[in-house]
Amino acid sequence: MNRTLNLSLGLHDLQFETVLNAILSITEPNGRVFEYGIVPNRQFTIGRAKENDIVLNDRRVSRRHAYIDSSMGYRLIDGYIEDGRLVRSVNHVFVNGAAAVEAQLADNDEITIGESKLRFRFVGIERVPAPTAPPVSVPQPSQHFPAQAPTSFPEAATHAAVAPVGIRYDDAPLGHTMMEISAREIIGRQSHLSIETTPATAEEIKALRRKARNLELLYEMSKTLGRVFDLEEIFDKATELIFRGTPADRVVALLADETPDGKILEYSLVQVGAKVRDTSVAQSSEKLAVSRTITNKVMLEKVALLSQDARTDAMFRDAASIVSQGVRSTICAPLITESNVHGVLYADRLDPFAAFSPDHLELISAVAAQTAVTVETVKSHKRLAREEVARANYGRFMPEYVVRQLLNDPQSFRLGGVNQLVTVLFADIRGFTALSEREKPERIVSLLNRYFSAMSEVIFAHGGTLDKYIGDGLMALFGAPTATPVDAVNAVKAAVAMQKRTNQLNSEIQAEGFSPISIGIGLHTGEATVGYIGSDKRSEYTAIGDTVNLAARLESNAIGGQILLSHASAAAAGGVFPVTPREPLIVKNRVQPVELFELRWS
Repeated sequence: MNRTLNLSLGLHDLQFETVLNAILSITEPNGRVFEYGIVPNRQFTIGRAKENDIVLNDRRVSRRHAYIDSSMGYRLIDGYIEDGRLVRSVNHVFVNGAAAVEAQLADNDEITIGESKLRFRFVGIERVPAPTAPPVSVPQPSQHFPAQAPTSFPEAATHAAVAPVGIRYDDAPLGHTMMEISAREIIGRQSHLSIETTPATAEEIKALRRKARNLELLYEMSKTLGRVFDLEEIFDKATELIFRGTPADRVVALLADETPDGKILEYSLVQVGAKVRDTSVAQSSEKLAVSRTITNKVMLEKVALLSQDARTDAMFRDAASIVSQGVRSTICAPLITESNVHGVLYADRLDPFAAFSPDHLELISAVAAQTAVTVETVKSHKRLAREEVARANYGRFMPEYVVRQLLNDPQSFRLGGVNQLVTVLFADIRGFTALSEREKPERIVSLLNRYFSAMSEVIFAHGGTLDKYIGDGLMALFGAPTATPVDAVNAVKAAVAMQKRTNQLNSEIQAEGFSPISIGIGLHTGEATVGYIGSDKRSEYTAIGDTVNLAARLESNAIGGQILLSHASAAAAGGVFPVTPREPLIVKNRVQPVELFELRWS
């Protein structure tokens, strides 16, 4: 049985209705279910951005994720076309549970994109005439704006009250947008007033006075923000200026979540401040929600938006939350800089018979842009401070190049355990217990600090990661977190350098009355589980497994000045180092003895 759906395809397609021959039944993660019809000989883009044909409200979906080409059948392609080439999506596309780069769709196929489910179904096809609609008159923004509101408000009205509840969202559809300001205008907005020498009109004089007032407020704000490094204080000042320069009844500051490396998560906003003009409306603000539709549009499209006349706009008939609140006028401006959108400032009026003006939109946009610069500076300072602490902490255990990799790309340092090939080195001071009994504790601590400092430098110089200190011994990894083809070679070279550095250290400590020390070293190469291991409260980056156990066993069998390595390490090092076979080692839980070699290094 054929099924008829109305589909708006643009002005050139409005002369007919289409009996569709394919339908996508879509279920989003939030439970929303809707259908979208597919017509022949077109491409239908799918993604999170509003410009797609099929828009999915799903944070695991890319802005442009996939498209359906219906020119020859119905072919689903993972990715999007940019500069003539196909760019694949990050989280991929799945058809009937299997990853699919391209797939010819069949009836009843289930497509998974992010956390959204799309069911593809065939129906009949037919084209029938559609009634001609009368021309639609689109009113100009100037027809809807109320009379100019005053540019300043009574000082008593600027005693803002903290909103009593946290932020609440609604997902009602967007109402009539009266005016938008693009990102370019927000960051570098210029006056369009004439600078000719002819006398100014009364209207130009009024405009100049309004701009002078706005500049005064912004200058005052800039002097304050230059000395502020606290986000709450920053938004307090921004809110105060908005109350002084506009008739806003409520201002909400929302900041975008971000990843550890500073990438903005535009779909996730967190309230960092909310205030109402005075205590008389504080209680009524408990029921107020913020339109997620508006904030999403501002973040994604990088525009400042003035929306009003909710009660008279047909698109707002289902926006019950806004109509019931009596909110007829809302301004939302992005906290935008040249590099990022850090969040939004959201202001609204509670008087159903009052509205914001274009000048209010311009002022709030300017306040938001100036606030954004300060927010970005504060976040950069905090990020640099975190990186400095991380660099200091990681630098105690890892070589500099690994620390740089961690700071530049935290995701490369995989959390949890991952199996990978590593060469494990254990080293231990021989006869240290007897030495400790003869020396004072503070001298022993001083000796250990000098020894560990020297050994750590050697390990880092050869690309190793210092796993841990174990009493008078240490454990190092070569090939973690980053594996290279020369990890075993570097481990053997490090072992030789450690023995030579110990000899040098003996010359220094003997002059201070210490007995000379010697170390035994064991090396083994194999697969180990590497990653953060421990509890939620305390964890450490380490390696575990049979490879680690065997390396420790080799070290325990090495006498002072000796380097023992397994056959696996000798082979991984390429067989270029001089070694002497030793008696195979019997190891618990191993059926066959372990082939053993001693490295000749002196």
